[in-house]
Amino acid sequence: MSRLRIECFSISLDGYGAGLNQDLENPLGRNGKAVHEWFFPTLTFNKMIGQPGGTTGIDNQFAARGFEGVGANIMGRNMFGPVRGPWQDDEWTGWWGANPPYHSPVFVLTHHKREPIEMEGGTTFYFVTDGIESALKQAKKAAGGKDIRLNGGVSVIRQYLSKGYVDYMHLAVSPKLLGAGENLFAGLDLVQLGYVVKESTHGENATHIIFEKL
Repeated sequence: MSRLRIECFSISLDGYGAGLNQDLENPLGRNGKAVHEWFFPTLTFNKMIGQPGGTTGIDNQFAARGFEGVGANIMGRNMFGPVRGPWQDDEWTGWWGANPPYHSPVFVLTHHKREPIEMEGGTTFYFVTDGIESALKQAKKAAGGKDIRLNGGVSVIRQYLSKGYVDYMHLAVSPKLLGAGENLFAGLDLVQLGYVVKESTHGENATHIIFEKL
């Protein structure tokens, strides 16, 4: 059976998964890039961007296993890009260039209709306008029994967590403070929702916490 998984989601010590004021120069908001610094040196990240080398320690092990067994993806519109409101044209196709790293269907939550975008490497973006349950249903069908990776951003993850739909969550806690931004846990009672910590491992540049739904 397909699971809904959060993988390699980086947060600061004070619980923020993104900074304020996302734009083209700051895809993760102001100072948001700092919480992802554990990921950038890894072999997995370098493979994603077509570069050689990279670290192969604990951080990389968690990064690599986050892509295993994934047959579909879900993300919010803010993660897809900084464009707001109705789509003005079809020019924006994501942050990742012609060959995004997903290599499977990606269901993008949005309030505004748009035709699917077929990219290189097996990635097709589908735009879902009728809510998180619809996106999950479509992703499960597309995954063909494999898992669905919930990529973010913070608002989308909070919506799925609040409904108890997330089966597995890997957070990479970075030793950074953001002070402001989008807080992942504000107002959520993970214990009441049935989540428990299954694993805690210190990597080279982040602490990796695994939560599962009881």
